[in-house]
Amino acid sequence: MSVLQGWRGWREFRNLPWEWRNLVFYSESGQDWHQFAGLIEVLNVQLGHKVCYVTSDPNDKGLLRQHENYRALCIPAGIFLITFFQVNQSDALVLTMMDLGNLHLKRSLHPVHYIYLFHGMGSTHMVDHANSFDHYDSLFCAGPHQQAEIRKREALKNLPAKHLFDYGHPRLERIMSEAKAHRSAGVAHSGTGKTGPVVLVAPTWGATSIFNACGYELIDTLLRDGFEVIMRPHYQSLRQTPDVIESLRDHFHSRPGFQYIDRMEETESILSSDLLISDWSAMALEYALGLEKPVLFVDVPRRIRNPDWQELDMEPIESAIRERIGAIISPDHLAQVGGKIHDLLAHREEFAQRARELRDQVVFRPGHSISAGAAEIARLADIQKENRLKAARQRASRPDRGMDHD
Repeated sequence: MSVLQGWRGWREFRNLPWEWRNLVFYSESGQDWHQFAGLIEVLNVQLGHKVCYVTSDPNDKGLLRQHENYRALCIPAGIFLITFFQVNQSDALVLTMMDLGNLHLKRSLHPVHYIYLFHGMGSTHMVDHANSFDHYDSLFCAGPHQQAEIRKREALKNLPAKHLFDYGHPRLERIMSEAKAHRSAGVAHSGTGKTGPVVLVAPTWGATSIFNACGYELIDTLLRDGFEVIMRPHYQSLRQTPDVIESLRDHFHSRPGFQYIDRMEETESILSSDLLISDWSAMALEYALGLEKPVLFVDVPRRIRNPDWQELDMEPIESAIRERIGAIISPDHLAQVGGKIHDLLAHREEFAQRARELRDQVVFRPGHSISAGAAEIARLADIQKENRLKAARQRASRPDRGMDHD
């Protein structure tokens, strides 16, 4: 069925007139929709710009959107998705997929302007592959640290300079807005009725994540110390180590004070918690800077996908910012986790002020990323369109144009 669906989706895209291929969004999965929805709304409604949305997830919410300036189609992973990328004819393609050109999905044989949206605030050179961002034309950066890292790599490797746009981080803005509404409504946490602080445990994924390295001891200690615990695994953990997640969930599900959440778009667990326990997840930055709440970092080994990350001689923001937004505890000293949490919660107002100051330093244009980002995407697509039309006019004016079979 997916092969047939892929063929239908590819045929539908190939037959679209150019007005629908001027600006294309590609989504690997439904998880990407919350990164795109706001931009597409502004493009369609405020800017009157047509958008074609291509997704590989048949359950993507983007397939349900209805607007006169919007079309959506599905091309599942497989041969027709590979074909879509290889011979795609569009002006601009917006995506959050890393490693374009490094794996099976390549840049098109035709001139396409590729726009990458950073979907997190983390650094670019430790958790990601060294060349993860080399093959895009424009990068929409969350903060100045990402721009500095990209420019440093370009200089070291003699790479062409990309267009780096001061984008910001829409998810952070959404968290800030929801947190403000949550506080204004005076909503108490939605825990299990206990009076202890609510601790959200939400680490990154991989073999060294908290759940893999010390999940049992950490959760058990927190529950014994009287905390409410919300376990929220990364969606990649559910894919790559489902046995670890299922074992932890099944072991603790009947313990008073324990909750399990596995919906990535869900925000109630973030809003209702008093403190986050994490490791190397960039979500820690969103939590601290968006909610102005502290983070306790369990110092498990770094998640490194680029063994040469130190070549840039730049400390990743995930580690540089740790003690500015919380505290660090060794996995060998988890018996002290309760004391660490109480120490952090005893200075909430002081921490909130520090988080606000830090936010202005490390994130671009808080509150305005969507409108500015949509305008920039439209501008880049229009430039590419003009380049395409100019090239077509030049071909038509050549003396040998009769032999041009484009």
